[in-house]
Amino acid sequence: MNIALWVVAGLLAAVSLASGARKLIQPAEKLAASGYGWIEDCSGNTVKAIGTLEILGAVGLILPAVLGIAPVLVPLAAVGLALLMVGAIITHLRRHESQAIVLPMILLALYVFVASGRFGLEPFTG
Repeated sequence: MNIALWVVAGLLAAVSLASGARKLIQPAEKLAASGYGWIEDCSGNTVKAIGTLEILGAVGLILPAVLGIAPVLVPLAAVGLALLMVGAIITHLRRHESQAIVLPMILLALYVFVASGRFGLEPFTG
């Protein structure tokens, strides 16, 4: 179970890092043109804040456990990213984009898997 949690956390960290970096680097207009229609409902600062939270969450999924410093931050980062996915699902539902909720729902399930695994099933022990 520990290996599965590490693998899933690593993949989620890579996805979150890439997604967050894209939101920070690319202008909102370019993101909207590439399929991020929800950006039309947000300010540029909101998009940057979401990107920043995704990057911080990606770091929080891996770094505390690797360094052995406050490993409780790993499941907390997973919970934070899961909450971002809940927000994404709600946003897509409000915009009647039912196809767009598939990926956030999968990511939500994986974040919950990591959070529950690291809080209870296979916590880091010092």
